[in-house]
Parts: sequence; C-alpha cells; structure tokens
Amino acid sequence: MPAIGVVTLLAGLSLAVPGTAGAAVPVAPSTTTHGTPAPAPDGAMAQVAAMQPGWNLGNSLDATGEDETSWGNPRVTEALLDNIRAQGFNSVRIPVTWGRHQGPAPDHTIDPAHLDRVREVVDWALADGFHVMIDVHHDSWQWIADMPADRAGVLARYDATWRQVAAAFRDSSPRLVFESVNEPQFTGGADDARNAELLNELNTSFHRIVRGSGGNNTTRLLVLPTLHTSADQARLDELTATFDTLGDPNLAATVHYYGYWPFSVNVAGGTRFDATAQKDLTDTFDRVHNTFVARGIPVILGEYGLLGFDRHTGTIQQGEKLKFFESLGHHARIRQLTTMLWDNGQHFQRTGFRWNDPELFAQIESSWTTRSGTASSDQVFSARAAAVTDKTLTLNLNGTSFTGLRHGAGDLVRGTDYTVQDDRLTITASALTRLSGSRAYGTNAVLHARFSHGVPWRIDLVTHDTPVLRSATGTTDSFAVPTDFRGDRLATMEATYADGTNAGPHGWTPYKEYDRAFAPDYAAGVTTLTPDFFAEVEDGAPVTLTFHYWSGTTVTYHVTRSGTSVTGTAA
Repeated sequence: MPAIGVVTLLAGLSLAVPGTAGAAVPVAPSTTTHGTPAPAPDGAMAQVAAMQPGWNLGNSLDATGEDETSWGNPRVTEALLDNIRAQGFNSVRIPVTWGRHQGPAPDHTIDPAHLDRVREVVDWALADGFHVMIDVHHDSWQWIADMPADRAGVLARYDATWRQVAAAFRDSSPRLVFESVNEPQFTGGADDARNAELLNELNTSFHRIVRGSGGNNTTRLLVLPTLHTSADQARLDELTATFDTLGDPNLAATVHYYGYWPFSVNVAGGTRFDATAQKDLTDTFDRVHNTFVARGIPVILGEYGLLGFDRHTGTIQQGEKLKFFESLGHHARIRQLTTMLWDNGQHFQRTGFRWNDPELFAQIESSWTTRSGTASSDQVFSARAAAVTDKTLTLNLNGTSFTGLRHGAGDLVRGTDYTVQDDRLTITASALTRLSGSRAYGTNAVLHARFSHGVPWRIDLVTHDTPVLRSATGTTDSFAVPTDFRGDRLATMEATYADGTNAGPHGWTPYKEYDRAFAPDYAAGVTTLTPDFFAEVEDGAPVTLTFHYWSGTTVTYHVTRSGTSVTGTAA
C-alpha cells in the first residue's frame, strides 16, 4: 500500500548480526549454482492454505520516518500480536521499509538496531504460531523505482538488502515467508514489457540470493509479485514466465485487490457495490485462479481492502462496504486465494485491542467459512413530512434462506410486520409506524434480517426530510455549506458549470470524490468543500452542486470562486 497519502554481491560485504552488538560478520558471496529445491514437507499449496486468513501490520515497521512510530502508530508489542492471533488470524504480513536504515554504497549495511527490531517482532509472531511474511516495502517507490535510470545501482542495493535479510533469518522457522518486493513500480520505464523485464530481474535475483544463503532458506516459501501487484492478465502472464524459468515448487504468487476503483474511493457515482463492481471482483479472482492456482501455484492476496479507507473508513457507505467484504471473502475462498487484510491502524486498535468497526470484522470473519445474506440496502427511509408507507428491500440470499426479521431480542411477526415474496422483503407501514415512535430525525429503530447461516443483516429505520442548505461565504482553504441534514445521509456530489461541463477535480465525471472534494460533518451540521476541489474550479465561473442523499433526495446549491474568496448560495 502506498504511504499515507504509493545481481552482484560486492566482495567483503559485512552484515551486523543480531546479538553481536553490531559486530560485522563477513557474508561471502554465493558462486554455487543450486539445483531446484525440494518441495517443502507439506507443499507450497498446503502452506499457503494454512496461512488463511492473514492480517497486515501496516504503517509500523514499514514507516519511512525515524522509527516505527513515525506514521502515528505505537510501537508494536507482543500483546498486539497475541490479540490478533486471538481474532482467528493464522498469518501476519509484516511490511518492512529498509532504505531509511541503510548505510551508503557499496555495502548498504542495514542498521543493526533496525534489523534486531524486525527480528524481535518476527520472533514474537512465530512464537504465537503465526505464519509470517516479511518484505521490502516502501523501498519500492523510494529507490527501487529508479531502476530504469540506474539499473546497476538499484540492483546492487536490492541484492545487498536481501543478502543481509536472508542471512539474518536463514535459520528461522519455515513458517517465515519472504516476499521479494511490495507493489513493484518503475519511474520512467519505457513500457510495461521493459518494466516486466526489470521486475523479472529483481525476482530472479531475490530467488538466487535467498536459495544460496543456506539453512531453511534453501526451501523456504518465497513470494513473487506481479508488476504493481496487478491482476491484469498481462501482468499475470509476465509473472508466469518467471515461475516457468525458476522451476521451483516452493514459490507463491501475490497480487493486491482494493476493488473497482470508482467504488473503492467513491468517485464517478460509484456509491454502490453494483454489478460492475461485483464483476470486477469475480473477474479478477477468476483470472488469478486460472493463471496460477489451477496449475498448482498458490496465491496470496497480500493486501485487500478499499482505497477510501486511507482517508476515512466512512468514505464507503456501511451496507455497500459489508456487501463488498462478504463477496470478497466468498470468492477468495472458492478460488483458493489466501487473504491478508490491509490494516494500517484504522481497523484493529493497536493498544485497545478492539475493532473500530465490529460489524465489519464480523462480516469479514464470517466470510472465511460461509456466506451471509445481504439486501439492496441497510437503510429504510421514511419521510416525516409524508404518511408512512410500506417499504421493500431486495434480499441477496447468496445461497442462504431467509429465516426471520428481528427487533432487539424479539422476532417480528411475518404477515403482520413484514412479508417475504421470493427475494422481496416488505416491512409494513404499521410496523414502521410502531417501531419509529415519535419519528425523530435519524435512525429510530434497528432491525436484523436473519438467514440460515452467516451474520444477520442490519436494517436501520430512518426518519428524514429534505436537507436544508443555507448560503455562506468563505475561502478556498475553508468553505463549508451550512446543512441541516434532517436525518438524511450524503451519498455523493455532482459539480457542473452553467454550460453543463464538469467542474472540479476528475474533470471526466461530474461526480466528485468523497472525502477529497467534499465531506459531510453531521455533528457540526456542515458539508465541507475542500481546497483540492477549489484548486480545479475556474475563477468567476458559477458552479452548480447537486448533493445526492441516500434517501434518494437531491438538493442543488451554487458556489462561485473569486480569487481565494468563495460565495455559496442556496438554490
């Protein structure tokens, strides 16, 4: 994952070995040609299967500042790993960035304290019974990306890094796995074919160095990524060629998956996990399975999640988010892909040892073993200004059967409170009226649709009226639309000029990116327009904003930028 916010050993290379107080121990260059390693006792496919499910210790040892706390997370503790193990995870990926902790050429010696710290955390995880994967992480964009312009220099540093890491962990448990490089990318590469050649050079050099370092490294499971860890067929085929050349049974492939991009960040109207987003997921997993797993090469989904999470986990609406993770877990399981949840601290609390969103984790956990029923929405809106009417949701049974609708600890009465016809769940007006009570704005009651297996589907009964927006003034650095949301929730925002052309960032679509161009603040009663939005708005050209709410309501508003001043007018 990008930061918050993307074959020669020089003679005499020295390695500072943990436990030797920084003493330099010579590491001899390998000149021996090694035969194909014997398969691991249980085989690579079995080991990768045993790693399911996995979790990423993100934004800690991979942080690019002075130490592992530089990106805001606390120091990693044994207690954190103990608690992650207790959540049911069988593997942990420990991203490591080495560059900030390396000396100059030609040795590129890794700071002994940093290496010791990595080994300490790895040993804690191994002692917990985890399979552990370490890598060369943000180095990928910090200096490895320069390989097209400095092939020899980058390769020498990359080789020196892996020689030291391989030597330090040569006798570690076979449950320790090495990943050659995270999200490989190259700056100024001529084309994908040339970039694939460069990655192949890195992957094969990594393989030769680790296998030649002895100990458990001769048969240790090694993980090779595609270019950009992409699952496009061309990228999969390029990596397949590397596997064919190496002929090593103890290898696995890795790709990352963050969903269909408009949905993953909530841009271009991608508010829902719709048919397009679903097809992107299933097509991706099918390609990966058919290219690798079907021919006996295991695959690790080294990172998965939604890109919008790096901004705010609320960027994607909760129900749509849950449907995505339910589907991802199921399709990964039937396609035999081991999954590793990307967590940079936004999911599992590093000191409180609790999930920030227990509902999300319950859905993820359930998907490891079974399917869950969902519905077209987790929200049922009733306008306070109108009479209450029956409301219908479409059930996504996902191979389950519907068993009932519950409010709190009590079951609602089928035929009176709700009806079910095929996949249509209708909640009656009488039940909505009773459950909504005084009909205050917002969620008045929470129901749970229950199914034959999996987790229940939460349904919020929401009372709303059309949001009221008021005129305002501000600056391009600080502008907010006073908003009385009146129980509704903002889904997306369109921005267009008077001639109908698109305004603001992502000019190819009228629908702007949630949290980057705009964001609601329900507690403060405002809708913020960001400096990034105004940076791409023409001076003196009125912009019509259309706010789309989850109830289906739309409200228009007008803003005009004049230099750094902004005037907003309610329609």
